[in-house]
Amino acid sequence: MSKTIIKMQNISKIYDNGIVANDNAFIEICEGEIHALAGENGAGKSTLMKILYGLEKPTSGKIFFNDVEVKINSPLTANNLGIGMVHQHFMLVNELSVAENILLGQEITKNLLLDRKSTIKLVNKISKEFGMEINAEEIVENLSIVQKQKVEILKALARDARIIILDEPTAVLTPQETQEFFAQLKLLKKQGYTIIIITHKLNEIKQICDRITIMRNGKYVGMYDVDKISEEEISRKMVGRDVVRKIDKELSSPGKAVLKIENLNKIALNGKPILNNISFECRKSEIVCLCGVEGNGQRELVNIVTGFDKDYNGNVQINDINIIKKNIKQIRDMGETHIPEDRTNFGVDLLSNISENLISTSLDDICKCGFIDKTKVESISKESIKDYQIKCEDSMQKVKMLSGGNMQKVVIARETRKTPAILVANQPTRGVDIGAIEFIHRKIVELRNQGTAILLISSDLSEVFSLADRILVFYSGDIVAEIDDVDNISEEELGLYMLGIKRMNNKVKYE
Repeated sequence: MSKTIIKMQNISKIYDNGIVANDNAFIEICEGEIHALAGENGAGKSTLMKILYGLEKPTSGKIFFNDVEVKINSPLTANNLGIGMVHQHFMLVNELSVAENILLGQEITKNLLLDRKSTIKLVNKISKEFGMEINAEEIVENLSIVQKQKVEILKALARDARIIILDEPTAVLTPQETQEFFAQLKLLKKQGYTIIIITHKLNEIKQICDRITIMRNGKYVGMYDVDKISEEEISRKMVGRDVVRKIDKELSSPGKAVLKIENLNKIALNGKPILNNISFECRKSEIVCLCGVEGNGQRELVNIVTGFDKDYNGNVQINDINIIKKNIKQIRDMGETHIPEDRTNFGVDLLSNISENLISTSLDDICKCGFIDKTKVESISKESIKDYQIKCEDSMQKVKMLSGGNMQKVVIARETRKTPAILVANQPTRGVDIGAIEFIHRKIVELRNQGTAILLISSDLSEVFSLADRILVFYSGDIVAEIDDVDNISEEELGLYMLGIKRMNNKVKYE
């Protein structure tokens, strides 16, 4: 085994409100390995890596770098040690070029002005050296997700990082893009770089990682050679019980169309079509999945269906009623609920408590003579926390103090506590651990069995195959494939549709 390059020992992190994020946590990283850090949401893995990168300060514990104890007080200190971090949500400036992003903060200047020629030359040299060639002059806004990921990694490498922390790096990649990304990681490993991956995808851990550290409830569970532990054992150690990986569900028996979309078109401000004559239905007791690489029109369609966007042409109906003149509340009153893809900005109010978030969309139900019925609110809160397994101190805890997975459970609880006519679920398990994924998937299937029409938007293909009764593949604002026999299509073939390489000429039609 290679020498130990990082050791984090007895790391504890206790916030001012008493919440324990890390409890004597431990991790040991060897030079030149790809090391997975896994655990449930709230297990403390992200906090541990933020401590390593200098974004958080530990309450107690020691960090050793090449057997010498170090204090990492900021990302600058981490960078000076050769540690870089690529966040799940990219930290790029969309308006700048690839080269300008990669060398942001360490620009090459000439006569006090940016030396563009030298900047582009250096970025081309770096990208070629690491096998991640990319057009240095392209504006970041125009890049695909996998290209943006390259830019983030190159940005870290340009700062001489030898240890790279990746937070959920394949969350929005197709199977083909994931394999391309893994090839780049293997090349970096071959060149002696050390990579730490925070991930929930067990099959990817088995494919790419050398060792895995598992955490639960802020504590170290164990460190294992990946080739000596099964996916089932990993999930059991993460969650503390056996986890059902694929939800059993009855064959779909769709009823009448709840959501009808006919000839839907949307044009961007620059005149580019975002949605191109889209037509489809989502029926009672059916899970229809919109599948595609992000940025191909799915988000815009969701904004239209949920009432956030009125700037479109076409017909959108819920239970045969056109929603064009309906506001968001009126659409919700028609029986639609919505799990947004961005939970922190649109799913919860971070500064309010759990109880306030849970009842925020149902004030009509809990008001009596113009006053909030506190007894009813307390009852709803206690029931939701119990039924949805929200890990918290109590219903008065601020939502911002919850882990990402538990924030998501608050959203899920609010939007599914009653059986809606239609649920629009946009990336419902993004960044959520395997135990919470199992719970959320069961809830979605339960609603489908109770008659809810479910419009699922997901870039996680394991989720698509686990839940979808029917798949609509989006590419460049078009539905390029419509698949009703989900069991007889492979991830690879689906990925070809998602990348626009393949298109179904005779799409399946529904009456």
